[in-house]
Amino acid sequence: MPAGHGLRARTRDMFSRGFRKRGTIPLSTYLRIFKIGDYVDIKVNGAVHKGMPHKFYHGRTGRVWNITKRAIGVEVNKQVRNKILKKRIHVRIEHAQQSRCTEDFKLRVKKNDQLKTEAKAKGEVISTKRQPEGPKPGFMVEGATLEAVTPIPYDVVNDLKGGY
Repeated sequence: MPAGHGLRARTRDMFSRGFRKRGTIPLSTYLRIFKIGDYVDIKVNGAVHKGMPHKFYHGRTGRVWNITKRAIGVEVNKQVRNKILKKRIHVRIEHAQQSRCTEDFKLRVKKNDQLKTEAKAKGEVISTKRQPEGPKPGFMVEGATLEAVTPIPYDVVNDLKGGY
């Protein structure tokens, strides 16, 4: 028999619930607030069949472009041959979770704003641009003794006595 090519083919592990994550879905899943422009990770919950995205989108990150009663519209990039298409799909909120991809950026923005206000109070001008790390400083190794290493001379007579 040939292999099946259905919508949920080869998803036994992908859509299965995690260890000790089976059973009723917590209410916090339904109380999450999504806003247009938020980044979300699409992570399919195998217990909810409605509003389930295609297996291709499982594990992808996209931006929210639409919000409906029970679902959100997510814009995801999909590579088709040599071009990247923006696909707009609707996903129920059980299959989406807030992405952490912009966490570091948001922390850096807050820190830079704080540094700017402190510098302005002092009357200084600072640069908040990220700078490359640059080369590490050189150092001298103390207490090491130098040892000359020379090769052992090749002796044909002793080598033939050993046999092959």
